Amino acid sequence: MATCEWILKKNCSITPRQLLKAYAALCGASFLVALYFLLHGAWVVMVFAVLEMTAVAAAFLYAGRHATDSERIVLSEAELTVELVWAESVRQYRMNPWHTRIVMPVMKHGLIGLEAHGDRVEVGRFLTERKRQAFAKELRQELVSYQSGT
Repeated sequence: MATCEWILKKNCSITPRQLLKAYAALCGASFLVALYFLLHGAWVVMVFAVLEMTAVAAAFLYAGRHATDSERIVLSEAELTVELVWAESVRQYRMNPWHTRIVMPVMKHGLIGLEAHGDRVEVGRFLTERKRQAFAKELRQELVSYQSGT
């Protein structure tokens, strides 16, 4: 049997360098306007500009930390391996493909459950609803093929 591998990840459309340039441009524009008002006696505008850019920096840092989040599912000769990467921490689960079953979500935007011997891992968080259904169908076909020995 050939090894099957699925890599599910975010669609990250901006590089860290581009993010830094965008932040610098935002800071420049915001502080330029705030400086104008500061020179005309409205110092409170500068306070709000600093608060605003701090909030934007926090949001950009959060986005940067989660830019490489992913799920990697590998069905090999011996096992089904699920590797979850979340904010630079990696968790790996190994399951017996003979006893793994796929549990479809009850709610519309729920995740796909993989269960074996009382363990459960949820996957599909980076897929749209339609792609999640297609992925579950494909994984189910591969598991059935594996379990039937073809």
